Amino acid sequence: FEIEPGRRLGWHTDQTEETQYIVAGTGELLVEDGKYPVGPGSVFVLPTNVRHDLVNTGKEPLHAVAFFAAAMFTQDFDSVMLPPKSHILGTPNREG
Repeated sequence: FEIEPGRRLGWHTDQTEETQYIVAGTGELLVEDGKYPVGPGSVFVLPTNVRHDLVNTGKEPLHAVAFFAAAMFTQDFDSVMLPPKSHILGTPNREG
């Protein structure tokens, strides 16, 4: 995924463990207990149901790849995402 300069992914939780790899750009990983700088080559693991956000603090787009520990997952965002005009995202088959 890509986050434009000055933008953020949005506070959310995932119902499965997530690993992210930062391909390009600079930013901050925000979690309930603090913030951590990230840049090209950064890898971090977010346990299930840990509320987090990713902010682009640089002047270039931040490019990241997310890997989930399950074939089906659900993400619950604090704010409605546009599109799809919902705060619940995830795999199409997440219901079963």
